[in-house]
Amino acid sequence: MKNSKTLALVEGAAMIALATVLSLIKVYKLPWGGSITLLSMVPICLYSIKRGIGYGMAVSFVYSLVQLFLDLGEILGWGLTAGTLVACFALDYILAYSSLGVAGIFRKLGTGGWIAGVVAALLLRLAMHFLSGVLIWHSVGKVWGFDTSNQYLYSFLYNGSYMVPEIVFTTIAVVFLFKLPQTKKLLTVKED
Repeated sequence: MKNSKTLALVEGAAMIALATVLSLIKVYKLPWGGSITLLSMVPICLYSIKRGIGYGMAVSFVYSLVQLFLDLGEILGWGLTAGTLVACFALDYILAYSSLGVAGIFRKLGTGGWIAGVVAALLLRLAMHFLSGVLIWHSVGKVWGFDTSNQYLYSFLYNGSYMVPEIVFTTIAVVFLFKLPQTKKLLTVKED
């Protein structure tokens, strides 16, 4: 039993490290936060699917703290009030990235469950960024030539512009990796 927990911790640490490195490779970065990365959420989703939602939530919470610390200098330079800063930390980092642990919720249902879990986790992340846009940033204006004075629409368009590609690419990558014979044994769902 002790070896199993140790292995789960080591795997979790490795997945956090891999996800962090991948998060630094930005395919596209938006001007006010948010980016399309090189499949940075895949390791956390794979871990959650393999180990279950409990372990997945713990690892994704640690990953959220890593992401917060990586962006802390930039965030502090935005001149936010203390309350706004705490709300930003909570919605855009802690809750958004911790939601990745939900990817393992349907893990025992096979490929369909993996897809549903990953999509659910990333939709939760999108929801946190959307709420942040509406509650904290109250942004309106032009998004890619589309002018809007509606903060809900603006937040959805802005955050959706990077999260929808992330959802699609992450889901495809997770299914592909679970189907590869070389990785199937390593990533096989463990029974609790």
